[in-house]
Amino acid sequence: MAEQPKYRRVVLKLSGEALAGEATYGIDPLVVDSLARQIQEVIQLGVEIAVVVGGGNIWRGMSGSAKGMDRATADYMGMLATVINALALMDALEKHGVSVRVQTAIEMKEIAEPYIRRRAITHLSKSRVVIFAAGTGNPYFSTDTTAALRAAEMEADVMLKATKESGVYDADPRLNPQAHKLDNIEYLDVLKENLKVMDATATSLCMDNAIPIVVFDMNVYGNIRKVILGEPIGTLVGGSHHD
Repeated sequence: MAEQPKYRRVVLKLSGEALAGEATYGIDPLVVDSLARQIQEVIQLGVEIAVVVGGGNIWRGMSGSAKGMDRATADYMGMLATVINALALMDALEKHGVSVRVQTAIEMKEIAEPYIRRRAITHLSKSRVVIFAAGTGNPYFSTDTTAALRAAEMEADVMLKATKESGVYDADPRLNPQAHKLDNIEYLDVLKENLKVMDATATSLCMDNAIPIVVFDMNVYGNIRKVILGEPIGTLVGGSHHD
């Protein structure tokens, strides 16, 4: 019997740093190719998948503004960085025979479609991967918040947050060897304890719209597929692994 996905429509959040691999800057083609193959495997399960990419491998708006740059300008630069990442991921997916559309919240129609909700939903229903770039189009909003917003707009079953950690911990595992991974946690606990899952705006948006979040390690090949099949890896925020 074919494996049955737990989720039918997902929004996958990839950080820009993830695309850099072991480097501190830029795009590692091997990492992007690995992600593309994993996304292809998910499409083959009949799952609809949209991707939100960050831009931190090229530019971080927060660090730019910390050095005295106007915050809005620094954030717009970060949004443009996400478009570079989106095009790289699109290219890798197309090499694996996956149909892709990039939609940008800041219009640049020579290279991508503008973000149009109904058109994005149509693409998903036709088994195309939609990559959402340029954040929400607004400064002061993170790409995590973009992913939460797009998950709500696409009526996704879940938001998948791919990280370099194996899930959410009760303390920073890099600083505290005693930290232990949480299998399940409620949205309010993430907010109250200020756990570094994602920013409060994104967490609140998921909570208000009852969108579960799975935080998992993207460095293990095949984890995206495992999460979608409902295997209890990572940390589930706002739900139960036994739903």
